Amino acid sequence: MTESLSAVNDVTMTDRAARRIARILSKEPEGTVLRISVAGGGCSGFQYEYNLVQDQPAADDIVLRKDEAVVLIDSLSLEFMGGSQIDFADDLIGQAFQIKNPNAVASCGCGTSFAL
Repeated sequence: MTESLSAVNDVTMTDRAARRIARILSKEPEGTVLRISVAGGGCSGFQYEYNLVQDQPAADDIVLRKDEAVVLIDSLSLEFMGGSQIDFADDLIGQAFQIKNPNAVASCGCGTSFAL
């Protein structure tokens, strides 16, 4: 099955991820967006952080929009995420956002941390 993608600076968001983000944001106060960032930690060295924020985009933020979904990614995190695809999985083992990162050389079993 193929999905159309929305690209901004080599980061893409699948339709499935956009629908889930929009659903989450619809239950939050107006102006809420999803901020995705990369931080040190996790079992593989780096981990993704997902935060619902009322922030206005900073000058160095990348704003990824698709329908009602809005994602902010700061420029430092973008250095680690370039070429990534943001997806949402809903399968037998659970529901989760997944970032398919071509820069990662290893990742943990749950997919929330990675190594470069």
